[in-house]
Amino acid sequence: MLIRNQFEVAQPVEKVWRFFDDVPQVAACLPGAELTEDLGGERYKGRVSVRMGPVSLRFGGTAAITERDDAAKRIVVDAAGSEEKGRGEASMVVTATLVRSGAGTRVDVDQDLQISGAAAQYGRGMIADVTSVLMRDFAVNMQNGIARAERGEGPATRHAAPARGFRIGLQAALMALKRVFRRFFLPYPSTPA
Repeated sequence: MLIRNQFEVAQPVEKVWRFFDDVPQVAACLPGAELTEDLGGERYKGRVSVRMGPVSLRFGGTAAITERDDAAKRIVVDAAGSEEKGRGEASMVVTATLVRSGAGTRVDVDQDLQISGAAAQYGRGMIADVTSVLMRDFAVNMQNGIARAERGEGPATRHAAPARGFRIGLQAALMALKRVFRRFFLPYPSTPA
């Protein structure tokens, strides 16, 4: 399934692009993600923990940067892993493109996600909503990470706690309710002829 998100960072595009050079620092911005080993050649081993309702999933696997286009400010990451208790597998190709937006940067993120097992029981809408919540948290963490680097501070140390299920579930449920409300109570936008 293809999931598209975008978020804004209140920093110039060159500064955000330089931040993307430090993959461990970028990974630390994603809730529930942890790099465990640098395999060299822009390949990494790591874990991602997500709790969705009663189901807690922890995937272990590898990620590789397969494209880094400095001129277009575009990076492509290919990741794959298995749930550590054998409850499924996931693979994803993430393409992030940075675009100047006023004085800041808009980051367009396309995620081509293939998932099987326990996480696949959730519908596309729920997975897209949870992904949107995680992207918002990622944007805030990235903004804070860049600000810390500007002040000469090191990256925030943290343990990769699973992305918190209740808060993410609540925010995803609110997004689903808004979608239902729009579907039933707001007119469909007209399509151009």
